[in-house]
Amino acid sequence: MAEIKDILVPDIGDFDGVEVIEILVAAGDQIAEEDPLVSLESDKAAMEIPSPFAGTVKAVKVSIGDKVSEGSLLISLEASGEAPEEASEETAAVAEAAPAEKATKEAVKEEAPKPAPSPAPATPSRAVTSFDEDAFRKAHASPAIRKFARELGADLSQIKGSGIKNRILKEDVKTWVKLALSKASQGGGLGIEAMPDIDFSQFGEIEVQALTRINKLTGKFLHRNWLTVPHVTQFDEADITELEKFRKQLNEENKKEGIRITVLAFLMKALVSALKEYPRFNSSLDHTGENLILKQYVNIGVAMDTPDGLLVPVIRDCDRKSLLELGVELIETSKRARDKKLSPADMSGGCITISSLGGIGGTAFTPIVNAPEVAILGVSRSAMKPVYVTNNDGEGEFLPRLMLPLSLSYDHRVIDGADGARFTSYLSKVLSDTRRLLL
Repeated sequence: MAEIKDILVPDIGDFDGVEVIEILVAAGDQIAEEDPLVSLESDKAAMEIPSPFAGTVKAVKVSIGDKVSEGSLLISLEASGEAPEEASEETAAVAEAAPAEKATKEAVKEEAPKPAPSPAPATPSRAVTSFDEDAFRKAHASPAIRKFARELGADLSQIKGSGIKNRILKEDVKTWVKLALSKASQGGGLGIEAMPDIDFSQFGEIEVQALTRINKLTGKFLHRNWLTVPHVTQFDEADITELEKFRKQLNEENKKEGIRITVLAFLMKALVSALKEYPRFNSSLDHTGENLILKQYVNIGVAMDTPDGLLVPVIRDCDRKSLLELGVELIETSKRARDKKLSPADMSGGCITISSLGGIGGTAFTPIVNAPEVAILGVSRSAMKPVYVTNNDGEGEFLPRLMLPLSLSYDHRVIDGADGARFTSYLSKVLSDTRRLLL
């Protein structure tokens, strides 16, 4: 009789209460030794837990969102004496015979003419239901994976394996199907042709570098936001000559305490004032797109550049914090971002986002709205410029002034162009006279 084994969370280091973000198996699945079971995410990284045995999954004991630690029960497994990955070629051939015959019959059925009002346009990237059987059988995968691939309509001959000796794993099949569906959505759903699959090595030497998890997540969200949000970007400038003098004075006064105030802290205070003046910018559309949710709190996201990619932690209750408190929290949050100590909760609940490239350079850019927020403020490098300044008598002269470029992108479904211009004008006025931050 097969032995039932409980698979527990192994030693995952000094972590407690790690969140389950993905379950990779289901009851009845046949798995091989080292097949991934679940994905966990700590505040530093995501990790997959592999199976120490081969066999059949009897029950999954966790759900997405559960918190687990070392020793927590993940699944119950009916262990097999021989891993499915090591099954003989004869067994594989028998296991594939029935599905292959069925697939051939289905292919013949599909080729037979049948009435239809109008044929759907072919999508090269969508999952297929009939394969080149010879190529499918030659693919380096276990019988269980072959069966799984047929159920999803995935052509194993087109999938590159990530297992030992390039063996195709269940995750490889899932990734292929997700990519196929994504391409179909980008192409057929929006009438846009999918990107061609090009072998760049034919033109010269190349290096393939895998995207980080953060890169992938950021790219997915930005792509969605760019396609679904009608963007408009309003450009303006703020005279921060006096603000910069005041900032340097504050840093000198708080030097002993180690507190350093950046322009970013002033921008956050200015945004608090602007959001109160123009509450529509502190809102989100509901999922139906028919209702506007006005927020009575002010949480500001700050885009931060880290070695692993872009992160947007959220500073909460900015309307209740002083300039010095915001300065200290920005420094602490930046350090946590670089040290990979931000949790998903630290990056949720924002009302508006600031993307500051002032420390790098540039004169203007078009930031992408971080939906479901409706606006994002881009900031470029400040520069001294000659500005014509008039006095109370109407006389004026050109004076050197420190000007800060502002780039405000907003969701045109919620915000009109006139309000976009009013918002940046208000921001400029507040930043040019720090006394207004007290109002």
